[in-house]
Order: sequence, then structure tokens, then C-alpha cells
Amino acid sequence: MPTADDAPLVDVVLPCLDEAAALPYIMSRMPAGYRAIVVDNDSTDGSADIAAGLGALVVHEPKRGFGSACHAGLLAATAPVVCFCDCDGSLDPAQLPRVAGPVLADDADLVLGRRRPTGATAWPPHARVANLVLARRLRRTGIAVRDLGPMRAARREALLGLAQRDRRSGYPLETVLAAGRAGWVITETDVDYAPRSGKSKVTGTVSGTVQAVRDMNRVWRELTS
Repeated sequence: MPTADDAPLVDVVLPCLDEAAALPYIMSRMPAGYRAIVVDNDSTDGSADIAAGLGALVVHEPKRGFGSACHAGLLAATAPVVCFCDCDGSLDPAQLPRVAGPVLADDADLVLGRRRPTGATAWPPHARVANLVLARRLRRTGIAVRDLGPMRAARREALLGLAQRDRRSGYPLETVLAAGRAGWVITETDVDYAPRSGKSKVTGTVSGTVQAVRDMNRVWRELTS
């Protein structure tokens, strides 16, 4: 596993808010040549120290918000290809080459990991339904995806050129919509989706999902109107 001082082939941005329990698993599954950039989003459980001790490059982003953490990680990245991956243990970093491979081979500009639940509790029904509705809307715009998956990969310079503005839960949707408008080749590949460690801050609760839907609706209006 590369350390913060290596020259990575792929940087992996891991937005992190109180994920101490999941970090040992996440770091142990990082593929060779992939550098973990753990973006500590004002954790209170020692996540930043644990991540640093396990060899991650730690970036501190005190402004709360999924998009804030994602973008801070993107700005800190230096590798030619950047992946994003949840830091809660629901996704297996060992499967990151599935999404990064087509980008590295120049077969795609943006690859999304289509989540395949490993058990009945991995994906709460309310979150799954919200995702299905959103994916259907994306397909109507010509972006042929079935999941706005949190594991994704693209080239760093191209991502920076999208100039995303959302700093909340709308960040992933803004990335995909902006990439579609820019004419990117967008594909998806299957990845496992397991029950996360600890309680979800977003999709694990109805209120969190409702807020995420509001953020995404706002982004949708801004980019499609």
C-alpha cells in the first residue's frame, strides 16, 4: 500500500466524518499504486489520527458537507486519475481498479460503480428508491447509468475543469451532469455494496435522504433549466 510520500498512479478521495471503526478495513484493502486521501470533515472520534497512522494522506476540511470533503480531496490530489469512495466500509477499495481501469486505459472519461448489495440490509429501501428515480432522470438526459454510485473515477485535470460549485449532497450529481454536458464518455461497472460500519449520516436515515434529495433537486434545476 502506498504511503503519503509515494508518487501514486491513482489517488482515492475518502470523505470521512467519524469513521474510526471502518478505517482499518478501508486502508487494508487499498490496492497497490492507489493512495488514500482521507478528508477529515471535522470528526470527533480520532479518525484523522487513525488514518494518518495507517498511512493515509490526511486533509482537514472543517466545513461540513459531502461536497466540501470531496472537493478538498480533489484539490489535494496529484495523481493523473482520481477515485472517490465512501469511507464507511460499505464499498471495498480492492474493487477500485474496476472503476479506475477504463479511465487509465482511456476507454472512458468517467466510470461509476453500480452498487450490487451483498445483503438485504446494505441499501435501505428509501435510499434505493430515491436512487432509482434519479438514475431514470439521468437516462432521460442521455446519460446511460443505473446508479449514481459513490465509487467513481475520472482524470484529475478533467474533474477540476468541471468547476463544481455544490458542497453538499448534490456534488456527485453535479459531477455527472457537468460531465454529460461536456461530452464525456460515461460508463458504469458493478461493485459490491455491503452494510456500512456505524450509522449512516445520510442514506441510513429518512431525514438524511430527504435532505440529499433536496440538494440534488436544487443542482438538477440549476444545471438542466
